[in-house]
Amino acid sequence: MRPTDDELIRFLCDLIAIDSTNPGLVPGAAGEEALVTFLARRLTAAGLEVDVWEPRPHRPNIVATLPGYGRAAKTGPGTARDGVSDRASVDQAPADQAPSLMLVGHLDVVGAPPELFTPQIRDGRLYGRGSNDMKAGLAAAVVAAERLAAEARAAGGRSPLRGDLLVAGCADEEWESFGAEAVVTRYRSAAAILPERTDFDVTVEHGGFTWFELESQGVEAAGAEPEKGVDAIALLGPLLAGIASLDRELDGRPHASYGRGSIHAATIAGGTQLPAYPSSCRLGIERCLIAGESVAQSRAEIETLLAAARAADGRFAASNRLVVGREPVMLSRDDPIVVALVAAAAAELGHPARVRGDIGWADSGIFAAAGIPCAQFGPIGDGEHTAGEWVDVASVKLVARVLEAAARSYCA
Repeated sequence: MRPTDDELIRFLCDLIAIDSTNPGLVPGAAGEEALVTFLARRLTAAGLEVDVWEPRPHRPNIVATLPGYGRAAKTGPGTARDGVSDRASVDQAPADQAPSLMLVGHLDVVGAPPELFTPQIRDGRLYGRGSNDMKAGLAAAVVAAERLAAEARAAGGRSPLRGDLLVAGCADEEWESFGAEAVVTRYRSAAAILPERTDFDVTVEHGGFTWFELESQGVEAAGAEPEKGVDAIALLGPLLAGIASLDRELDGRPHASYGRGSIHAATIAGGTQLPAYPSSCRLGIERCLIAGESVAQSRAEIETLLAAARAADGRFAASNRLVVGREPVMLSRDDPIVVALVAAAAAELGHPARVRGDIGWADSGIFAAAGIPCAQFGPIGDGEHTAGEWVDVASVKLVARVLEAAARSYCA
């Protein structure tokens, strides 16, 4: 049976009720296992080939495939050999084979009190942890694939698509994105769509970021013995001033349409007690990148700031570690997946879809870095990472229809 709009929303409520809090953010949290088990059971029942594996222990990914009629369908669940899927979509498609498309979303959510895992619908909005970020988009992707699979069953097993359609659920987007990195290592598709919230816009570019952790070194001593102590916190003063100065400089440079490059001190921790000089101080720094900037550039900027701090005080010494670095993304508006997605969205919206960029980074950056163009189109919502997180119910239904139409067009 083809899932209805009402069944889509019930399915989304089921997803929200499954706690998939990222344990990288909240130690001991549930992680993605229960959610993947639920999705695997549902997608298998729909007739898709399901592949589940763990990039890290107890942190699974899931990829389900609806084989296109351009190749013979496999029998039984999907398998992998030597860490590489044996499906045709892993390699570049032959010239006479329609391109494959992946609908990709992340499985994890940020931490929340237990009551936020009880979905509630009020005034056309669905509230709950992950409702917007991004179980709504994940539900829409799954149901779009289920509808196409139902059509295939009605046609005696022949897919309505020539190319393969894949649905991927990735672990750990809210922290290191190792799940998406594992997906692009194991699977190749010609293009991808990420249905995270965009308020019905088609997002073709977005910012990147770097996170650095620095630790300055001082000398612990009693507070009453200044001749012995070196204040590791105070030594960071010139560096903090340099960060503020660099941010003002970045503000003066050309901005992207979606925002500007920036840098700020994000976290700081040092010292153990009031009557003592601190022997160390840790400083976290975030550098937000726009198109034309790079991870390498941000590294060089931090090294320049450190050199200035050493010049200001010869006692200054600090280690510097890049925690995570993600490059900005810029996808051509003429790329076939953008053209297909814009057309599908316009047909449902009744007017041309807005095409834009966004300062926020997403797993689409992992796909772009792997050579897989990935555009974003998602529902209307707000309140990500807050107690008031919500998604517009009607918009989820529309997104599922757009994803189905885009797959029909792109995989034809």
